Parts: sequence; structure tokens; C-alpha cells
Amino acid sequence: MNEETFNTALRKFLRTVGVTTQQEIEKAVAAAIADGRLKGNETLKAKMVLSIGEIALTHTIDADIALD
Repeated sequence: MNEETFNTALRKFLRTVGVTTQQEIEKAVAAAIADGRLKGNETLKAKMVLSIGEIALTHTIDADIALD
């Protein structure tokens, strides 16, 4: 395994996940506020699941996202 190639690919993957996930959450929260499903002062329960089948990896992160 080439460590440099692996680390570069991993960082690129994580950067893409971070940016696209943030954008999707922001859009969904804005839509929920606009249509009245949220008031804008809630704390949302979030769960992120990462899975990589080839290495039998499943990693779950639970977190709260405060809106106010």
C-alpha cells in the first residue's frame, strides 16, 4: 500500500463528505423552517453512518446540532 496515495484519497473523501453533508443539512433545515416543520430554535439529533464493505467497517457517530 502506498501511504501517501491512501492518505490523499482519504482526505479527499472526507473533505467531500464534510462539504456535501453540510450543504444538504443546511438546505433541509432551511426548508423545514420555511414550511413550518421547525421553528429554528431546536436541537436536532443527527446520526452519520460510514460503511466500507470491503473491510467490514461500520462506524456510527451520533451528535446534536443546535439551531439556536
